Amino acid sequence: METVKGSRIVLGLEINLILFYVGAARGCRVSVSQPPYLEVDYNQEAATIQCSFTHMGCPSQQPKSLWFRYGVDQPENLCLDRCTNNAGKFTVKEALTENQVTLTVNRVMLNDSAIYICGIIFPNSKEPGAKQTGEGTTLVVRERKELHSLLIAVLSLLSIYITGALVIFIVLSKSKSNSLRNKETEDSRKKKSARRIFQEIAQELYSKRHMETTT
Repeated sequence: METVKGSRIVLGLEINLILFYVGAARGCRVSVSQPPYLEVDYNQEAATIQCSFTHMGCPSQQPKSLWFRYGVDQPENLCLDRCTNNAGKFTVKEALTENQVTLTVNRVMLNDSAIYICGIIFPNSKEPGAKQTGEGTTLVVRERKELHSLLIAVLSLLSIYITGALVIFIVLSKSKSNSLRNKETEDSRKKKSARRIFQEIAQELYSKRHMETTT
């Protein structure tokens, strides 16, 4: 974290030197603010960095906005052509009358992680305060998590399916077991009933023969 802060200080000095040579009415003072941190997912469609500013005692002309990026290499000037084409990598939208500027990073990739710094200048002013930069927004592009979330969802559904299948199997097994037991009991009753009838018939025939013999 100390390394990042140190880099920002060095970067701020370098950018202020750039702004000094870009050019800058006396008493003009500009203040720039932007969010310190922005985190987005890899392959997200776009990431937009907000920049707001205030000014006092500056010329009536509209100011200009500049954007810089500080990554693993040296500071990089962005959007020297104003980046008005939405099809490009960067898109700058200025609402200078509302003191707002935005930088949109299109088709976000992992190597877009960097510190993005917004600069505001009044070119016709020679005062040092007529040009100022924000403290920078650290854009962090994290790896895509949709696949991981989808895998978790699939595994959860699969476990629910397996649990449900086991419950159904146990219920059906118990039901089949009870059905077989009931069937065996019913067959046993039928066999006993048939045996009893046979015994009664045999007893009756025996009794008739015995009576015939005795007479």
